[in-house]
Amino acid sequence: MAARSQQKGLSDHILPVSATMVGVCVTVITVIQITPNRAFASWADELMAVDSMAFLASTLLSYWSIRHPLDRERMEGYADRLFLLGLTIMVFASFMVSFELFVN
Repeated sequence: MAARSQQKGLSDHILPVSATMVGVCVTVITVIQITPNRAFASWADELMAVDSMAFLASTLLSYWSIRHPLDRERMEGYADRLFLLGLTIMVFASFMVSFELFVN
């Protein structure tokens, strides 16, 4: 157990952040639904739902890698890729929503 506490892996960082990002995505979906200008709501909330699924999968894979040391490197790699995909989708959606809100 002491060796595990001394060696922190990537999953120890991905797990809490990706779990938080699931909550952020759900909050953004709620905010999109209550905005007065809902022209972008049809695609933005669907995009954020996909984004929350990417973060949820990243959370589950990072948890799996912590609990199963034999699969650690492979699962951490998958969790890392899904986390980066989620961040990319979030940045893209943020730019598109900002463009829709402030250009018109």
